[in-house]
Formats: sequence, C-alpha cells, structure tokens
Amino acid sequence: GLGLDDYYRLRQAMPATPAVRPSQAELRIYDEPAVQSRFARDAGDGIREARLIIEGMRCAACAWLVENVVARVPGVRSVEVNYSTHAARLAWDAQAVPVSEVFAAVARAGYKAWPHDEARAAALEERERRVLLRRLLVAALGMMQVMMYAVPAYIAGDGDMTPDAAGLMRWSGFLLTLPVIAYSASPIFAGAWRDLRLARLGMDVPVALGLAVAFAASAAATWRGGGDVYFDSVAMFVFLLTLGRYLEQRARAVAGLSLKRLAALIPTVALRVTDEEHLETEPLSAAMLRVGDRVLVRTGDAVPADGVLANGQASVSEALLSGESRLVARERGDRVVGGSVNCGAPFVLRVTHAGADTVLASIRRLMEQAAASRPRWVEAAEHASGYFVGFVLVAALAAWLAWLAIDPPRALWIAVSVLIVTCPCALSLATPVAMTVAVGEMARANVVVTRAGTVESMSSATDFVLDKTGTLTRGELRLAGVLPLAGLDAGMTLALAAAIGRGSTHPLDRALDAMVEGLALPAVYGRHPRAGEGIEATLAGVRVRLGRADFAGALHGLPVPEAWPGTRDTLLWLADETRWVGALRLADELRPGARELVEGLRARGVAVHLVSGDERRAVESVAQALGIEEVEWRASPERKLAYVRALQLRGARVAMVGDGVNDAPVLGQADVSIAMGGGADLAQVRADAVLLSDAPADLARALALARRTRAVIRENIAWALAYNAVAVPLAFAGLVTPLAAGIGMSLSSLLVVGNALRLRR
Repeated sequence: GLGLDDYYRLRQAMPATPAVRPSQAELRIYDEPAVQSRFARDAGDGIREARLIIEGMRCAACAWLVENVVARVPGVRSVEVNYSTHAARLAWDAQAVPVSEVFAAVARAGYKAWPHDEARAAALEERERRVLLRRLLVAALGMMQVMMYAVPAYIAGDGDMTPDAAGLMRWSGFLLTLPVIAYSASPIFAGAWRDLRLARLGMDVPVALGLAVAFAASAAATWRGGGDVYFDSVAMFVFLLTLGRYLEQRARAVAGLSLKRLAALIPTVALRVTDEEHLETEPLSAAMLRVGDRVLVRTGDAVPADGVLANGQASVSEALLSGESRLVARERGDRVVGGSVNCGAPFVLRVTHAGADTVLASIRRLMEQAAASRPRWVEAAEHASGYFVGFVLVAALAAWLAWLAIDPPRALWIAVSVLIVTCPCALSLATPVAMTVAVGEMARANVVVTRAGTVESMSSATDFVLDKTGTLTRGELRLAGVLPLAGLDAGMTLALAAAIGRGSTHPLDRALDAMVEGLALPAVYGRHPRAGEGIEATLAGVRVRLGRADFAGALHGLPVPEAWPGTRDTLLWLADETRWVGALRLADELRPGARELVEGLRARGVAVHLVSGDERRAVESVAQALGIEEVEWRASPERKLAYVRALQLRGARVAMVGDGVNDAPVLGQADVSIAMGGGADLAQVRADAVLLSDAPADLARALALARRTRAVIRENIAWALAYNAVAVPLAFAGLVTPLAAGIGMSLSSLLVVGNALRLRR
C-alpha cells in the first residue's frame, strides 16, 4: 500500500511481528517532555534528534523498510537505520509531528521501536548471540554423533560390515541429522524459501538447495537400504556455516566496542550538589542532569557531563577520550569534558551540556553515522554476489546434465558438490565486516569518521594539504612583541587590536582576548571580518583594519614599515585610513607529532602541502622546520579552494586537514577532509573525519589503517574469486565430494572474516 515493492524483493528474512502492538495511548508517553529529554535533544529550528532501537529486524532489507516507512511520516526530516547495531538516528520537526507517530509507524510496519538504552541494546545483542550459540551447539553435537556412525562405514572393507549393521549406521545418521536440519539450518531454509517466493536469488538459495538435495537423497538411500549417504557431510556443513555466522555476529559486536567504550565513559550516577556551603549532595542518574546543575566529582570519578570548573583547581585525565596520557590542569572557569577522570582533589562542576549535547554524545553520533552509511566497496560486493548466485545455480544444473550422460549415479552428488563448494559469502560478508572493524579501529586511533566511505577515500589519497595554525601548530598564540607606530603606547595599541578582533573565533583573536582580559577596551562598531585577511571596523568614525599587512595597508597605501627583521613569527598589522597604527608579533609552537605526521605521510608515498593564510615568513618557518617543500602563504579561502582544485585536475586524490571556519569551503572540496578536534564547529560538521587528539601523528596511523583495510578487502575478494575459480571446476569434474565441498566453503567464509579481524591487531 505504500508502494514499497522493493522491500519484498530485497528482504532476506520475515519480520518478527509483535503479538500485541502498543496502543497510541501507550506511545504518547514518549511525547512527554520529561520522558523525551532522556533520549532526544534539541537540534535547533524546532528540530529534535533521537536515537532509537529497532527490535525485530532480521536482515538489511528490514532496515531499508523501516527507513522508508518512517521517512513517509509528515514532519520527519531524516532517519538512518543501522542493521548491524539495530540503532536508528531520527530527526523530526517537533511542531509538525509528535514522536509517538514515528513509534506508531514502526509498529505498523511490524517492528518495535524503543528509546535507545544501553541495557536494552546489550540485551538484544545477547539474545541474538544465545540463539546463534544454541543452533551452533545443536549442529556441533549432531555432527560429532553422526561422524561416529559414518566413520565405520568409511573404513570398513567389503564384507566387514553386515547389512543390519550398515542399516543401523544409516538410520542413526538420519535420526541424528534431523534436529541439525530442522533447527540449526532452519534460518537457511527460511531465507531461501522467501528468496524463491519473491523471485530473488539470495546467498541462501544454493546452500539450502544443496543441503536439501543431499539430505533427501541420503534419506532415500537409507529407506531403500542401498546407495551413498552423506549425513555426516550435511551435519558438518551446517555446523561450519552456523559457526561462520556466529563469528560474524561476534565480529560485529567487536567492531562496535568503540561505541560501547564511549558510552561507558559517562558514569551512571552523579552527585548533585544541594548545599554548596556544606557541600551536601544527592545521588541521581547522570541522564537526569540539567544545564546549570552543580555536581561533585570525587577523586577517581568520571565527569558525568560537560561543564566548567566552579571552584579551585583540577587535574583530569582525558586519556580514554583523546588518547593523551598526560594529566590536564584546569582552573576555575575552564572547560571540563564529560568522560574525563578526576585525578586530583574533588571539585565542583557547573553543567553546561548534558545528555545528548555532550562532546562524547556528539562523537558517538558521528561514529553511528559512519556505521550507517554504505561505501562503494560494500555496494559493489553485494551487487556482484547476486550475479554470482545465479552463476552457481547454472553451473550446478550444467554439472548434473553433463554427468547424467557420463556417469548417472554420480550426477546428483556432483551437482550437490557444485552448489555447496561455492562461496558467495566471501564477496558479500567480509567487506562489510572489514569496514565495520576499520571504523572502530579508527576511533581507537583517535580519528572519528563521519561516514564509512571516509576509509575508502583516505586509503587512496595521494596528496595531504595541511593548514598551519591549529593543525601543525598548537594554535595557542602568545604575544612576543608590540610595535606602536602612531604615538600610542604598547598597552593602548594592544587594547585597540583586541577591541577590533573581539568575538572572532580565530586563534589570533582568541589570543588577544586572553592578553587584555580585565582591561577597558575602546568602543568599535561595524566589524566586518574578511576570511583569511583580517577584520575591518569603525573607531570614532574612522575605518581601522587588523590583519595581514596587505589587507591593513590597503586603507592608506603606505609602504609597510620595518618590524622585527628576520622574524619567523606571525605578524598582525593595525592601520587606519591615514597611517600605520601598530604591529603585533605572535609566536606559536609546533604540535608534538607534527614532524612524525609529515615523515609518516612521505614514507607512504604521499605528497605533503602546507597552505596557510598567514604571512610568508611564518609559513616558511613551519615548512622549513618540518621539511615541507610545497608551500602556499597568504592563501584566502578562495585561494585554498583553487589550490585543491588544481591538484585534483592533475589527477590527485586530496585529503585536506584544517582547523578553522576559514577551512570549511576547502574541506568540502577535498576528496577526504579531516578537522582537528579543537577546531571550529563548522569545520567539524563539513569534515569526513575528526581528529580527537592533539597529536597530528595519529593521522599517519589512520592513513596506514585505511590502506590496510583496502588491502584486506582486496585480499578477501581475491581469495573469494581464486577459491571459486579453482573449486567450481574441480567440483564440476567430480574431484570434490560433498563433505570436502562443505568444509571448503565454510573454511573460505571463516578465512575472509578472520582476515578482516586482523585489522584489530
């Protein structure tokens, strides 16, 4: 009725329809502000965002259906469902539709939606694991018992076993294989039946067909009392295939450990201060904290929310968040990130961001967004696997017809061997597992990707374009000198520069604000920032400019005065319509690991470029210190954009690493963009990945991991193609028994999954 015919064509499993759907009255509880605040956040402009759990999904087509059904609800802006984690990211217009309508739409589609809860998510994952484990145990027990009755028949010579004993062995194998087929293999047959009913060739079709033919032919031979039986092959094949699926489920769980690690950083209980004078507290759930609350963080406790230090000093560890092992000192008024661990004296924190608005929650949303996206590698592998299944069925039919003419008694078993020996799973399974593991490992390397395609794009990058301030340098500028030029003293020159730059997010202006804190600043009006150049404002009716020499000097056209000859520091010039007013010299330090980043990129054959809007002397100083030869200075945002485009026109795959608002356009143009974790919000939103730590060398580690991921995926695909290219002709020629075919197919699947898990080393 919704016109979603593709769902019935693509799905691989039936949804588990709830026995009783929740009523609209029951769902309206999620519209209550107090309840909704525990799982949703305000994203601005009346849009709210929430994380949900979708229960009852059996395959990727279920996730596709939920997305399409929910997207049709009026007022829903976006919805992304991740089948691997059963999590959904929802954005809706709270004025247009209550969230209970979304829950109702999910229920009408045959699933259950719940507010995301770590305990519930863990319970669903554990239930899935237990069911798979039970199927695996039944298959293992059945396989071992069937082999006990099959081995005597294999080793017995002519006349060594009486007909009664042989019959006993056959019937015992039949009875012991029944529960393996009926229970452990039931998902395979159910999936194949749905695929055939929907005229779709899925991976379960050849496997189920091979199992059914082998079991039916063996049962018929048992009933007749003569002929070959392969109950041991059937039981072993089901065991190995179930083992492969169990390991896949565990691999998905392992790949999601980074998300679970982030969730575990925030404590469950917080101590809210009720009496600041006597420091009395009350325990409450950390999820119930609100902006403005004051909480006590004891020594050794994790910080329950983002906030600022309300009293004294603090020493916190952000190792689990950013990877930095050193302790970070905080003063009163300084920002403290939720998830940090208090390694000093107890302190009181004033909450500024809680729940879904914290830094950790933002990082987790980025990771979930990456896990929900589908890179080209995955889509190509799934597309190829569909054609491959068709080839398998045609090959099996051809083998049966050919051997009917050559040796009719062997025709059936050779066709079964062709069906079973092939391994389409390697094409469609190992690639997503490798990508999922890679996203989690990227997070462990302090690089959070916002889409899974980032791994693919980064692995093929040929050129890295790096910004200077805040990327290769700390961005924590300090005043190294003031040069008054218009009869003002150094203090007034500094105060005027700070007044013009006030409110800017650029590190230069943040440094000025810190230098003149507490001083009276002159009143300036009409600030007009010029990206990459400086700021223009009006002081007492006169235009003044602060920024690069060419930008500030354009007001009067006078030559630039001599200032600090030979310096490599950043110079900030101040001028009005008639004269030069002054100059400021600001020094910055290289980030630890900047040299290792450049060396690591070069060692991997990547060209390194330094493109900055700063003056030539400051940019060349950094370039010389790091050994970067491709350098561009005084680069406006437009010039940075043109620089990247020029590289791309020459065939380069460009990765851009930036830190500020000025970098947002070029981050969008690059093939892959990376923002520093301390940079501006806009840069992080536009970027494909965010570096959490202050160590640029982590980017070289991320590049190495991306290339390892590409290599692993290529190895998996190459193995799958090579295995099938060898195994299918051998099976067609009658050189592979059904038992050997089952072992080969299952081991091939396990090999590619295990190869993908090597990325965790």
